[in-house]
Amino acid sequence: MQILQKLKDNTQKKHKREGSLATVTYETVHYLQDTECKNQSAESIQKFLEAMKGFKLTKSEKLMMVNTPPRTELEIQLIVQESEERLSEEDVRKIIELANEFLPATP
Repeated sequence: MQILQKLKDNTQKKHKREGSLATVTYETVHYLQDTECKNQSAESIQKFLEAMKGFKLTKSEKLMMVNTPPRTELEIQLIVQESEERLSEEDVRKIIELANEFLPATP
């Protein structure tokens, strides 16, 4: 009897988790459809990351740039810690150009 009850409880918990997962998945897809990532491809991301190798950025900084491509100097300052010390003004302009080239804005 205890085993049967435990199996029933586990089954009910599993269905609740799957329902939550479906909701999270739906909400994520719905959110992403309104972001710039819908215009990105694996190839464009790879090209962007290759072009970014010349800048001494962390993996997390590059990931943030892929997720939210910087369009202004302020956005780069928010993404890159100590950007004033680590990047020149030319570097900042080049990063913005690369983001616009490989990760186009939503039309």
